[in-house]
Amino acid sequence: MKVHRTALDGVLLLEPAVHSDERGFFLEMYNEKAFTEAGITEHFVQDNLSNSKRGVLRGMHYQTENSQGKLIRVLDGEIYDVAVDLRCESKTFGNWAGVYLKAEEHRALWIPKGFAHGFYVLSEHAQVAYKVTSFYSPERERTLLWNDPDLAIQWPLLGEPILSKKDRGGHFFREFRAR
Repeated sequence: MKVHRTALDGVLLLEPAVHSDERGFFLEMYNEKAFTEAGITEHFVQDNLSNSKRGVLRGMHYQTENSQGKLIRVLDGEIYDVAVDLRCESKTFGNWAGVYLKAEEHRALWIPKGFAHGFYVLSEHAQVAYKVTSFYSPERERTLLWNDPDLAIQWPLLGEPILSKKDRGGHFFREFRAR
């Protein structure tokens, strides 16, 4: 597995070894030893799967307690995946990083605890699988506004995004800083 660092400390783009032949391909989606060697030692407790159509933007989600580390992988389609650093002690606090994830490239994005996360669907539809390190806690979930001008995330929008009511009602980053 190749490990590529991003602009945010701890956020890693992971490229598995893919073994292809005339039958198709094989890869290891998760290997505890390889992940430990990459510095990812967290224990995963839940696997999630979302299916979304083109133009859906999900995010920017985080939990106030029981923060979740997330291992993101696209099983079908293409997304633009974004992490925002919410670790107050971090040198990159308030910064964001975005990567394109395509099913056919088989790459995964590791986002450690302490980040907001979201993605935008670029293909006709996308299935996104993610392993998390803490259980979902709806009473602790919060949403940053996806188009907050202070964050200035450069989404590759193909038009007006399709948002849930929760995501339309996200809060500004400056409100997070005031807490």
